[in-house]
Amino acid sequence: MSFDWHAGPITRTTPLDPHYRNTQKVRQFLVGECGEAFKFDRAFMAWIKSGAATTMGEVADHWLSTRK
Repeated sequence: MSFDWHAGPITRTTPLDPHYRNTQKVRQFLVGECGEAFKFDRAFMAWIKSGAATTMGEVADHWLSTRK
């Protein structure tokens, strides 16, 4: 069974799966991790879908590293 990206609890250790979705819940998590300046953009969404990250913590860390 795949993770529910709309209602499941998202933490830094939540693994990304093939059914990952950019949901409002994901956005709330990333705003909490990255700050109010967080925004999805096409390049970032493509990076997530590429499989480079394996957890939501890595997703947040990558966004922060590209904004320095």
